[in-house]
Amino acid sequence: MARSSDFISMTVPAKPEYVGVVRLTVSGVANRLGYSYDDIEDIKIAVAEACTNVVNHAYKEESDTNNMHLNFGVYEDRLELVVSDQGGAIDVDLLVQERGPVKSEQSIEDLQEGGLGLFLIETLMDEVEIRGESGVMIIMTKFLQRDGVAQNGDRVSEEVPEQQ
Repeated sequence: MARSSDFISMTVPAKPEYVGVVRLTVSGVANRLGYSYDDIEDIKIAVAEACTNVVNHAYKEESDTNNMHLNFGVYEDRLELVVSDQGGAIDVDLLVQERGPVKSEQSIEDLQEGGLGLFLIETLMDEVEIRGESGVMIIMTKFLQRDGVAQNGDRVSEEVPEQQ
């Protein structure tokens, strides 16, 4: 029988001091699922980048009602993280064009600050989707690797042949 999914929702103010709260929460959830230390660190960085984007770019005016919304889908084989805001519609195609990749010949001074966070998120997570209808929604997925089975592996052999 397949285990049902759990869903966790959080709404926190879109302020820098709450990014750490989100990092701690996602760290606890990922640890409970059995992710490796390195994968947990990758997830924490990706979520912090997404939250920092909300804090820095989502809302034009400061208000007590500026929030970031987080939803965690906890599955047997993956963690799906959604970070969203209600900062207004954006042009996702333009956003994607402005992000990395970083080219080795570029100097640090020439890198576009705004695109590095999304590039980093896409590098650290297995799947990333960005939507921009009524604000920005970043949907990130990290698959759980267990027992040395490759991501999306369909089968595991019964025994490993000995090397001769």
